[in-house]
Amino acid sequence: MRKSWEEYFMDLAHNVAARGTCDRAYVGCVIVNNENRIVSTGYNGSIAGNPHCDEIGHTMRDGHCIATIHAEMNALLYCAKEGIAVKGCYCYVTHFPCLNCTKALIQAGISKIYYHEGYRIDDYAIELLNRNNIEYIQI
Repeated sequence: MRKSWEEYFMDLAHNVAARGTCDRAYVGCVIVNNENRIVSTGYNGSIAGNPHCDEIGHTMRDGHCIATIHAEMNALLYCAKEGIAVKGCYCYVTHFPCLNCTKALIQAGISKIYYHEGYRIDDYAIELLNRNNIEYIQI
């Protein structure tokens, strides 16, 4: 049986997560336009060219690894670097976005978020998504 687009892109997000270099959470993100074409992908990892957590350990502050760029941010930052518009695109992410990633996705113009795991869902992130009429759907 043929997979739905939602299942297909979420499976891809899980495959992207396998590239992650911070073992605190393997998160993958796939940004897709309204024609079901992949615009960008991202995973949790250090700044390009810098040592990764899986090589040197974590740089912890307030219970978070600050060396890691989140998957959603990596996907958005690639688009920013290459001049790729994401307005109206959908985001498929393995874990519900943290508050900062939620704000970035909203500001970038992402119109819908699909997520697999409801990990540390922030009440204010939910409030912002609702206020900005952005659907968030667990798959």
